[in-house]
Parts: sequence; structure tokens; C-alpha cells
Amino acid sequence: MTIRSLQHIALTVPDATVGKKFYGDFGLEGRDDGKRVVMRCHGRDQDQVVLVEGPKKRMHHICFGARADAVAGLKQRLEKEGVALLDAPRETPGDGLWFHDHDGLLVNVRATEPAPWLPAPEWKINNPGNLNRAGVAGHPKRDLPVRPRRLGHTLRFSPNIDKQVDFYTRVVGMRLSDRSQDIVAFMRSGDGGSDHHVLGFIKSDRPGYHHASFEVADIDEIGVGACRLIEKGYRNGWGFGRHVIGSNFFHYIRDPWGSLVEYFCDIDYIPGDADWQPTNYPPEDSLYVWGPGVPDDFGRNFEAAD
Repeated sequence: MTIRSLQHIALTVPDATVGKKFYGDFGLEGRDDGKRVVMRCHGRDQDQVVLVEGPKKRMHHICFGARADAVAGLKQRLEKEGVALLDAPRETPGDGLWFHDHDGLLVNVRATEPAPWLPAPEWKINNPGNLNRAGVAGHPKRDLPVRPRRLGHTLRFSPNIDKQVDFYTRVVGMRLSDRSQDIVAFMRSGDGGSDHHVLGFIKSDRPGYHHASFEVADIDEIGVGACRLIEKGYRNGWGFGRHVIGSNFFHYIRDPWGSLVEYFCDIDYIPGDADWQPTNYPPEDSLYVWGPGVPDDFGRNFEAAD
């Protein structure tokens, strides 16, 4: 197997300063890097979102990390598959392999390790028979800092979910965790333990960018973060709720260009040696087990209308 981490996503946006403001309000820390804007999570020395200016909002590329010997093996598989190897774009230079997937998305795989992320205090809750928090109030303060710890996963629209799953498992070196019919599929790193998913595909008639998801400390940071963004005038996406596939708590907010960004916590973790068998969930369990109803536009590919 090859992939062991999701390093960053890069987005083309009409105005990088607007994107920097949005992701800053979301809780990330930004800096100007030439003509690019780079966003990081507090306490983590790793680029997580790269913004480059262009006519329309698009996903520019996705970057994965792997061991050096695994990158060499991937190169051989790509060549055997007839996938063209490309030079790094001038606007986002970087080493490693660059190529397009079946939907035309630019993919970068480089030899690197994920940077450690800032740990969170232990999440102590009381439930029947388990008094893990006694003698102290459990509610957060109103000025609770909301600091995403890391980019956890990203989801793409695809008209070819099966082809994408085949390409990313057989060639790129990832694993299918679970799916729901032809609606959605979730993939994890193939090398070692991994979150339930670092990449996913949701059905659409055209490719496009759906969302990126960032881990926070607990459900209070999800709730406080989402409320603050809505108070600042950003549009609510969907939440608060809990997914079935992956099990994570979630709340989505719309970015300035109609895509989604997600706060999450408590996602399933799959050890590298686990005997995890992918489940093909029924449609009613494809998105959530509880929470508000799925908004009509949650599965809308805004890029398809361009």
C-alpha cells in the first residue's frame, strides 16, 4: 500500500483574501506566500489549505503523504496504468509525483510524514454509572477558543465513484472503508492505521469539490464554532448531527463560494492490522443517524452549473 496521510488540499478561488478571511474566522491561521495564501491549524507545522486565485472556485489539487519507497512503487504502478506523470504547477510548486485521477483532479503524492497536531484535553463526560467529571461544571466558557487541530478528510463529487474507488485502491494505495450503494464511498489511508476516511466520493453528474473537514476537540467546539460563523453572516450548511458512516459528530458551514467546510470530532479509527470489512449501507443510513434533515442543497454540485 502507499498512502499514509492526507497532507493538504489546494483550492482555486476568485479572491484569496476572501478565502483567508473565511478560514481565519473558521479557526485556521493564514499567511501570504507569494501569490498564494496558506492556512494552517493552530499548533501544527503543516499546510492544510492552499488558496490560489483563479476565475472560479475549484479544487486545484489534493496532496497525500507516503513513505519514500512507497512513492517509488506508486510511480511504477502509474506508469503501468498509463497515467501520465506531470510537472508541479508553477503556482503550487512541490516535490513528489503529480498526476490526474479518473475525474481529472490533480493529485500530488510526496515522501513525507504528517506533522503532529496539538492534543486536546481529555473529553470527560458523565453518563449513567460513569461519573468522569465530578465537582466541576461541564459547560464551556462563552469565549471558548475554537481551534481545529488538523484537516481530517475531503469529499469530492464524482460521476464515476466505482472507477475512482478502483483507481485509488488498486493504483494509489488506499483502502475502501465503507460505502452506501452508488451514493457515497469513503476511503482511508492504506499504510498503517487511519481515520475511517481521509477521502470520499459523493454521486454527481460532474466532478467537483464538496467539502473539507477539520477535527476539533469536542462537541462544544463544533457548536460554538458553527454558531460564531453563522453570527458572522456565513450560511449554515447542515448540523448539528452524527454520521452513520464514520460515526463522527458534525456541523457544516457554507464557504463564500457555496462549498462546505465541516467541524468534526469522534471519528472511527481503523488500526492498520484490523480485519475491517467494508459495509454497503442502505440509502437511509448513507449520511446520518440523527440531526436535522438533510438540506436539499447538501448534495448539490455548485460547480456543475458553471
